[in-house]
Amino acid sequence: MVHLRIGWAEGDLTPEGPVLIAGQFYARVSEGIADPITATALALDVGSDHAVMVSCDFVCIADALRDAVRSRVATLCPGLDPMKIILNATHTHTGPEVRTPTLKSSLASKGAGVDLDAMPVEEYVEFAVERIAGTIADAWTSRLPGEVAFGQDYAVVGRNRRWVDRDGASTMYGNTDTPEFCNIEGYEDHSVGVLATRNHGGILTGVIVNVPCPSQVSEHSFLLSADYWCETREELRRRLGDDIYVLAQSSAAGDQSPHLLFGKRAEERMLSLSGRAPRQEIAHRIANAVERTLGCIGSEFNSAPVLKHHIERVELPMTVLTESDSQTAKDEAERLHDQVRREKLKLETTPESRQQKRWYLPVTDAYRRMNWYRAVVERFETQKHPSTFPVEIHVLRLGEVAFATNPFEYYLDFGIYIKARSKAIQTFLVQLAGQGTYVPSRRSVSGGGYGAIPASNPVGPEGGRQLAEITTAIIEDLWSVE
Repeated sequence: MVHLRIGWAEGDLTPEGPVLIAGQFYARVSEGIADPITATALALDVGSDHAVMVSCDFVCIADALRDAVRSRVATLCPGLDPMKIILNATHTHTGPEVRTPTLKSSLASKGAGVDLDAMPVEEYVEFAVERIAGTIADAWTSRLPGEVAFGQDYAVVGRNRRWVDRDGASTMYGNTDTPEFCNIEGYEDHSVGVLATRNHGGILTGVIVNVPCPSQVSEHSFLLSADYWCETREELRRRLGDDIYVLAQSSAAGDQSPHLLFGKRAEERMLSLSGRAPRQEIAHRIANAVERTLGCIGSEFNSAPVLKHHIERVELPMTVLTESDSQTAKDEAERLHDQVRREKLKLETTPESRQQKRWYLPVTDAYRRMNWYRAVVERFETQKHPSTFPVEIHVLRLGEVAFATNPFEYYLDFGIYIKARSKAIQTFLVQLAGQGTYVPSRRSVSGGGYGAIPASNPVGPEGGRQLAEITTAIIEDLWSVE
């Protein structure tokens, strides 16, 4: 019998100086550090196959970052197949920017349009690559015999963030206290997936915690932060031990967020009565779910689970744009171009305005939105020649558990499809194991609104469904042969 070997490590990705913060259209230069930006790595090895899962406090995992990490690890860990490294982002909106421009990524960073006093993105990526690669190497070289157990509980963290009016038009966020409000658009998933590890002596060493919600409570802050995962790690370590590793994963949650659409006053009242801030409350809920799960699975630890790691390169159909889509985007881009020009003229004629705090917000917001719409026009031109959107996905079988990745902000309808059809007892979906962009459901596209319009999604419902079907087929194959 081949026994499982397990290694954990955590690395600090917090920059020493100001960087661009990712997560909003307007640029944000970091003005300090609220809490550390980290990478957490878990190495799993049975000899015949292995995997290293790495969670980073970023908005997404840029392709260039992923590839550079793998290249660096290849020199540090000769026995580790770099392609077996899975990186995922927690989707904090207060982490350093790591994206570089690509045509097919409508959310890619294309600069700010003006010079800002911040570390260049490329320079921060180099720094992060070294730290992440070192964390992976530490996890890999620390592998020791261990065992795993899994379970599931529930915590209300993510809520559907889109609502529909009487005419069927959808809006992300906004005021629902209006006679035009009809309903919340879609389903919500409150599951909390837990995979626990312990050493050969039976001591708990770490947990994977999988929550269908991005970490964006403090999404408009100018301070670097891991968002609610900071408080969650702290709370879990307070309860389980200071040396516990916590690897955070976001399940499919493209249409979920930690923000309420209604009932806000009642929520604020209860937070005041509890004495907890919103991020602390989320941490408390998640920790309760993890603690309850651990209390049930103590006799279920397995030192010799099946481990199979499948990697697939998939070509997904891109959203087919109409001439009307292109013209609408072109009109918006031109309007924003004029706004950029006016904002830059203000800066040129009143140079003293650059001394004001956050002087750059209006011009950078317009500049990035302009490029967002321009990407639609570019995609319309290129679709004259058939093109697809290449994605890398990983499906990992670990005993009776499946881990399945995607690079997107993957809408919940697709995630539920995979979970419902999976042959595994429990399936951990891991979104944002790549560069991002929304993949909306069919009903979301029919309603429109941010997250479900051409500028938001190079890959639409057809590609999302295809990816879900491919994922379930791979899971079935991994379970077909013991």
